[in-house]
Amino acid sequence: MFLKSPPALVLASTSRYRQRLLARVHDSFQCAAPGIDETRLDREGGIALVGRLALAKARAVAAQYPEAYVIGSDQAASLPDGAGGETILGKPGTEARCIEQLRSFSGRTLAFLTAVAVVRKCDDCAIEFVDTTRVAFRLLDEATIARYVARESPIDCAGGFKSESLGISLCESIDSADPSALIGLPLIRLCAVLRGVGFQIP
Repeated sequence: MFLKSPPALVLASTSRYRQRLLARVHDSFQCAAPGIDETRLDREGGIALVGRLALAKARAVAAQYPEAYVIGSDQAASLPDGAGGETILGKPGTEARCIEQLRSFSGRTLAFLTAVAVVRKCDDCAIEFVDTTRVAFRLLDEATIARYVARESPIDCAGGFKSESLGISLCESIDSADPSALIGLPLIRLCAVLRGVGFQIP
């Protein structure tokens, strides 16, 4: 049953990618910076990391908007290290680091982990889920990587590439239940959650 006057919806993010995604399915929401420490804990796995940070972001903003439903999200790339473990990669931040990340992806398959937490402080509501998208990269030579980074400068994206843009040319395949997840917010499942708490989507 949809709410006649639903509570406010707040995105706990300043990411323009997540803002654009949420705007595709709901046109009335606010954005707020969560301002949390995103440092990975010692020996913390990828799924645990993104899940913890998504919930922490949502809770930080929900403290300011206790009556609202607040969406927190976090994303990281997980690269198998060959010894049964994983290397966790976030936003490269610099072109040099972006080139280094893409070099390590050449001919390999990564798991992109996108966690979402929907929180409402006033009634202690917290709904969490994680989407896993597997991306197989083709063999990438130095010239290809350099051209791509120079043209798209994807230094603010987890893994250092944008599947929704030129970065798709670096891939051999993408295995995903939700194509929007790789961009930063899994809209299919998020819409189901929002409908479940009373938002009318569409």
